Amino acid sequence: MPVDQPGVGKLIYRIRQKTQLTQEKFAAKLGVTHLTVNRWENGHSKPSPLALQKLEELIQQLSVEGEDLLAKYFSEE
Repeated sequence: MPVDQPGVGKLIYRIRQKTQLTQEKFAAKLGVTHLTVNRWENGHSKPSPLALQKLEELIQQLSVEGEDLLAKYFSEE
């Protein structure tokens, strides 16, 4: 489940917007701190493989919009 690392911050921001979650609430869903989500969005760090797996699960819950995000940011490699 490789992800386009330069775009991971944008991906996380888009997921939060689609789910209408604050960084705090989004972080709670993933089991991380809101500061971690902030660092991801700003490109200062990248999510762990477990966090990426949880992100993918959230994207899948978004139906058609989620499919677009999966196609854009996750590859089948």
